[in-house]
Parts: sequence; structure tokens; C-alpha cells
Amino acid sequence: MPWACGHPGRGSPVSGQTLIIRATSNTGASVLDLAQWIFLAKAAVMGVVEGLTEFLPISSTGHLILTGSLLGFTDDKSKVFDIAIQTGAIFAVMIVYWQRLRDTVTGLGQGSAQARRFTLNVAIAFAPAVVLGLAFGKAIKAHLFTPTVVATTFILGAFVILWAERRVSEARIESVDQMTPWDALKVGLVQCFAMIPGTSRSGATIIGGMLLGLSRKAATDFSFYLAMPTLIGAGVYSLYKERALLAMSDLPLFAVGLLLSFVSAWICVRWLLRYISSHTFTPFAWYRIAFGVLVLVTAHFGWVTWSE
Repeated sequence: MPWACGHPGRGSPVSGQTLIIRATSNTGASVLDLAQWIFLAKAAVMGVVEGLTEFLPISSTGHLILTGSLLGFTDDKSKVFDIAIQTGAIFAVMIVYWQRLRDTVTGLGQGSAQARRFTLNVAIAFAPAVVLGLAFGKAIKAHLFTPTVVATTFILGAFVILWAERRVSEARIESVDQMTPWDALKVGLVQCFAMIPGTSRSGATIIGGMLLGLSRKAATDFSFYLAMPTLIGAGVYSLYKERALLAMSDLPLFAVGLLLSFVSAWICVRWLLRYISSHTFTPFAWYRIAFGVLVLVTAHFGWVTWSE
């Protein structure tokens, strides 16, 4: 579905016609493109969905695919939009963790061994996603970014969470500063499972980290730190690679998505950090199962038409 609206011949989403409301005032005529406002509303919904789901173990990509399917937000440009608005969510995390980021930058300038080790660990954990993303990212987007795959992965991932919560024993790593490069590499490899939509990047790194011996708090913190280069890198790379699809007229759409993603993510991250101090991730597993079953059932009986 083309995004350009309000100009005949550029691909209006309403049977080639442009819905235009003309209003006149004492200062002259103004034109309000109703179709453009509809797209802005869709961008706002997608931004909120991204922010609320990016750092919970329920898969933001999966939710964006499903929400985009319902809203008709499924063309090539929408996929770039989905990745780009993750940057808004990351800026929210950077604000929440600003003190640690500032201390790390300062420590690097002062030759702090702790700051160097922390930075190295994040870089090591980030590397597998870069290598595998460049190698398989295009094929995965072409074949696996569908509602059916997302729903199935929702359910499978839920059982992994339930199993992990029953299996997790005493943590050997209570803080990210206790992690070794080998620990970081293992978490980075686990993160790569999230290339399959519906898996959840945060779910893979947090649950994977806990299974590898990190405490719930350490695994969550490192997941957030690792998200910074991973999602910013993915957003910048996607925008650069697909720059031919973009135009200045798309700026309001991306701005709305980024802003709403930032605000909703900031609220969600602050809530999650309080939540994990006294709760498990089991409720998220049951949510994944319920949502996945709902999508599969509605698709099977034709109650909802999920765009592939």
C-alpha cells in the first residue's frame, strides 16, 4: 500500500482518489488531506505498540507485524518504518540509564578497567547480530515476516519462558560488571534467535541470560544495554539501505512514530525495572500463548483477514 497521499498519480490508498476537505478562511484557502491524517493516526498507533512491546518478552516486531496487518500498514516502506521507530524506544532507555552511560564514557576517558570491560562486553555481544543480520536478514524478512509465523513463534517462545522460569537456579552473576567476554558472547548468540519475528529480542536476551547464570536484574540490564547498538544500528542501516523509498513528505509519519515510541517505551521501561524486582516473566508467557492462539484461530476460521 503506497504511503504517498493527497496527490493524484502518486498512489492514493482510496481507489486512486484523494480525499480532500477544502476549508476557506479570511486569509485564503487551505487544504487538509484526510488520508494523510489517517496515516498519521496509524503511525501513532504503531509507535505506541513499538514502545510498549520493545522491552517486554513478547516481541515488538511480532506485534508490529500483526498491528500493521490489521491497519493495512504492510508495504515495503512500512517495514522500514517499523525498524526506524525502534530508535525512539532506544532513546527512552538511554535516558533511563543515562547515569551509567555517562559514567562509562567518563571512565573510558580516564582509563577505567571497568568501563573498558563493560564496553567490550557490549561490543562482543553485538557482533553476532551484525554478522548474522547481514547474512540472513533479507531472506528472513522475505519469508518469515508473516502473521502466521509470528503467532506460532509467540506460542513456542512462551513454552521456552515457562520452562526457563522453572529451571532457573541460583545466579552466579548479580551485576553486568561481573560478566566476562565469554558470557557476553553467549548472550549475543542467544539474541540472534530474535531475528525470527515473534521470538522477542528482549525475551531472548533476558531469558537466555538467566539460563546462562545471570540474575534477573543483570540479564534485564544487559538486555537494555545491548539493545542500544543493536536497534540503533538496525534503524540506521535500514534507513540507508531503503533510502530510495523515502521522501521528505514521509517525515511527519516517522516523527509521530518516533515520538510515541519514545514516550511509551520510557513508561514501560521504568515499570519493568520495578516489576522484575518481585515478579517472574510467567504472565508474559501466558499472554503470548493466548495472543498466538487468538491469531491462529481467527485466521483459520476467517474471522480476521491477516495480510501475509
